Amino acid sequence: MDLSTVPLPSGKHTIGKLFDFEAGHQLPSLAPDHKCSRQHGHSYVVEVILTAPVLADPGFVTDFGDLVPFKKFLDTEFDHRNLHEVMPCEPTSERLAHFLAGWFIQNVEPGIAGRLIAVRVRETGRSWARFDIGDR
Repeated sequence: MDLSTVPLPSGKHTIGKLFDFEAGHQLPSLAPDHKCSRQHGHSYVVEVILTAPVLADPGFVTDFGDLVPFKKFLDTEFDHRNLHEVMPCEPTSERLAHFLAGWFIQNVEPGIAGRLIAVRVRETGRSWARFDIGDR
């Protein structure tokens, strides 16, 4: 079979990379009897999702190694911290995903080929929040 005859459809390539950190938080705006109003912790998993209409050599949306600054940021600023002491807002997973998207766009994206399209934050194996980047 001649594989060179396979037609390549138009579209975008998308990649994702997972990062993790351990942190505690509380959501004091909730009612005192709500379990999340008390201090508790999570093993957070953060996924960045990037796309590119054209691949950079040798055929990457972005080299996964170019995402190391994001991991370093998470390790330095968030790992084993109280998120309500670090975040500029109440640290829900939704707001954490939004904040991390902003940091990534400002600090990582200018030096890479791909563009961030979403950040997903997983608190548990069953719960996650995702922030999708708007048109820009």
